[in-house]
Amino acid sequence: MLTGMAREELDREDLLRGATALAERIEFAPAATEDGEHVVIGFRADGAMSIYLGGDTAYHFNSLGQLRRAYGDRLLYKAQRGELVALERIRQENEVQLVRRPLSRAEQANFLATMHERLRDLADRYNHHALVPIGQVPAEADVLGRALDWLEQAHRVTIAESPHVR
Repeated sequence: MLTGMAREELDREDLLRGATALAERIEFAPAATEDGEHVVIGFRADGAMSIYLGGDTAYHFNSLGQLRRAYGDRLLYKAQRGELVALERIRQENEVQLVRRPLSRAEQANFLATMHERLRDLADRYNHHALVPIGQVPAEADVLGRALDWLEQAHRVTIAESPHVR
């Protein structure tokens, strides 16, 4: 099972096979005429969802659809009392330190607007055949339908009270 920050440092190419905490997951690739990176969307058994956009961005939601963690722009973001905190990894000779910084209201609003835009774009790219599913686990589940339904509601995403799944 993938846990903690190690998940953020893994090569995203193996997420479909290796993200066993996501009981249902689907991988998309750019259509033959499109450039871009692969996307993996997955659901935990309790309904919590994660989206990996290429190797640089990930969004993790709790079972209520609230943002609990994210990774992008070389920063880890986590929910704390309904607001976002940014954690930057500072690598030193013998350790890695996480430097914590609360986001201002403007930074938080910008982060959410960017996230909503990226999720809307993801659904649009699929609907316009720019992304195609290339695999899913388990094969018999309607992961595609579930992911598309979730993306339709993504504009309602708020920030969770905590970074934990529940």
